[in-house]
Amino acid sequence: MMVNPYRGYGSQKQAFLMGRVFHQASLGRMIPRRGMLRDTADVVRRIARRGLADASVEICLGDNRVRVITDRDGYFNAHIPLTIPLSLEVSWHYAEVHVSAVDEHPVRIQGEVYVPPPATDLLVISDIDDTVMFTGVAEKFRMLYRLFVEKPHRRTAFPGVASLYQALHRGASGHSERPILYVSRGPWAIYEVLETFFQLNRIPVGPILFLREWGLTLRHPWPRRAEDHKRDVIKHMLALFEDMPCILIGDSGQHDPEIYADILRAYPERIKAIYIRRVDNKSSRERAIQKLQEQLSHTACEWVVTDDSGLMAEHAYAKGNISIYGLQAVREDVAQERKLDC
Repeated sequence: MMVNPYRGYGSQKQAFLMGRVFHQASLGRMIPRRGMLRDTADVVRRIARRGLADASVEICLGDNRVRVITDRDGYFNAHIPLTIPLSLEVSWHYAEVHVSAVDEHPVRIQGEVYVPPPATDLLVISDIDDTVMFTGVAEKFRMLYRLFVEKPHRRTAFPGVASLYQALHRGASGHSERPILYVSRGPWAIYEVLETFFQLNRIPVGPILFLREWGLTLRHPWPRRAEDHKRDVIKHMLALFEDMPCILIGDSGQHDPEIYADILRAYPERIKAIYIRRVDNKSSRERAIQKLQEQLSHTACEWVVTDDSGLMAEHAYAKGNISIYGLQAVREDVAQERKLDC
């Protein structure tokens, strides 16, 4: 039995921690430590994990305690009311996770939960695919290869992304700890790969990656629609962090502009900016995004549609959302990447 708690998140009133309890096949001695065969075996192991249903998961966060049961796929999703407040001196808290199941040795492990400081002034919600890193969502088979097979060090982050997200995380003072939440269409099976990718590229790790529970069966051979997943996650985050203003970051290739427009209609006072990374030059897509902007021009939200992280950073600095040092860091990273491309 193995337990993988994902990074949790919360407010001063409540916290959430998700994870999975599963069995995973071991690699045989015939599998080499490196090479394509090892990479393929690792991918197959992650996809073929067998979730352990009905396992008991007890979670202690500070002096708050809850108990939940894993679902049929081995996932647990714990809601932890913070009746006893957590320390305000730190943002990352350790949750003690104790898992037990019939015919299994109990497992104890720690999970991380991020609770932003009470004075946090901005929430950032970002897509991952073709926004933070290149996956080629429009090319389905290549996208699946990059999602499941490509190693973290071979994945490509867009120029300036790391410094832009660091600047947004640290804020205008340079010392903030704003929550940055990432949403992907990928399944939870690639969580570890994405986590390593973020660390390798110095991109703020979250608090959490919101992936999808694909749960494929013969009756339901396709995963839940990515648009519904993303819309639900964003609405949940806005409800959790109540009146906190928000910036949304996505790309022009799929449905991000339409989803973000729906969110803006529902929360016109809270969405301060929408940054859309341009991933193609299709005139029809440009017109569609422009039409959305015109329809919502009565709101105070400003749209920035560009393939340049530097322009996003300039807008964020002009609005007082990042420091001059953060802006300079983005400019330097983008310039450096352009030199390498040449």
